[in-house]
Amino acid sequence: MAMELFGHAFSSYTWKALIAFYENDLPFTFQSLGPDTPEIGARFGALWPIGKFPLLVDDGRTVMESSTIIEHLQLRHPGPVRLIPDNPEQAIEVRMLDRISDNYVMGNMQRVVANALRPPERRDAVEVENAKAALETAYRWLDGWMAGRDWAAAGQFSLADCAFGPALFYADWVHRIPEECANVTAYRARLLARPSVARCVDEARPYRSFFPLGAPDRD
Repeated sequence: MAMELFGHAFSSYTWKALIAFYENDLPFTFQSLGPDTPEIGARFGALWPIGKFPLLVDDGRTVMESSTIIEHLQLRHPGPVRLIPDNPEQAIEVRMLDRISDNYVMGNMQRVVANALRPPERRDAVEVENAKAALETAYRWLDGWMAGRDWAAAGQFSLADCAFGPALFYADWVHRIPEECANVTAYRARLLARPSVARCVDEARPYRSFFPLGAPDRD
């Protein structure tokens, strides 16, 4: 039975899982969630009432959360691109950078986006200011970390880069990477040039009007 991935092509965390599928050319059916696919939404809601996507269904087994989906793919559907190194010390570094991406880049980007989605009377300028300041701190830390590196961890494209691809793509839309963070800017460019990430960017282009802050005329 083919794997099914529930998500949306504009969703940052869906991208993270899609990159792993594309890296190893794994066969799957994409179940796109949206108002025009209520039957898919009903199935998804029955499988995962919390409603956060992506969600993987693999031979009757449901796997939630993008990092766990990538771990599952490597265990059950291994391919030539090893997204979590076999070396335990390297694997720790990869998982550490994955969490840094999700918590401090993706998470702060989403704080700004979530605020923009609220009714005007409920928006919080202080929340936005704090989230952007936290993003700036994350950029500056990452700039030092990426000095002399092509990829985020373990000297190879990994789970961490699956995370940073969408995180830096959208975070730069929310709060531009400072000019002096040249390592981060170059890393983002390498990520967007990676075929698996570029495919996600292209598949998401029809949905750019969904971005509540206005998608910039770039990327």
